[in-house]
Amino acid sequence: MSNINQCDRFRIVLYSIAMTQAAFQIQSTIIVLLMVIGIMLRSDKSKHVPMMSLVIAWDILLVLQIELTRSAIAKASQVTTNPMILNIHVTLATTTIVFYLFMIYYGRKLLKGDLSIKTIHRRMGLATFVLRMATYITSYFVVIR
Repeated sequence: MSNINQCDRFRIVLYSIAMTQAAFQIQSTIIVLLMVIGIMLRSDKSKHVPMMSLVIAWDILLVLQIELTRSAIAKASQVTTNPMILNIHVTLATTTIVFYLFMIYYGRKLLKGDLSIKTIHRRMGLATFVLRMATYITSYFVVIR
């Protein structure tokens, strides 16, 4: 191990960061695709509910992965020194997670037969999808240092 010079260590770290970033982007792409499929299956609740449950759970796990591997909360909390795109991305991602909670709440009410909130669920679903897409797009512009 002592044969590795400083330059090689730097390359290893950069490679590790690039591979982690690629893993996050691949997961994020799959999550977005599954979300689109879940939305397309909205008329069949026996398929829509499990698909959207998978999407929400996986997306929350992805946020946890990013936090555990990059200390994202500590970096995101430096709002005044972060690049604007990072602040926008973090705001979108956080808002998406909050909207997921609303979607779970309204979705469970719908499953119990409360059709009075169907319009709210649909509008919140559209807003959640737009937020998730914006989070996905901004993730390509974010470079966490």
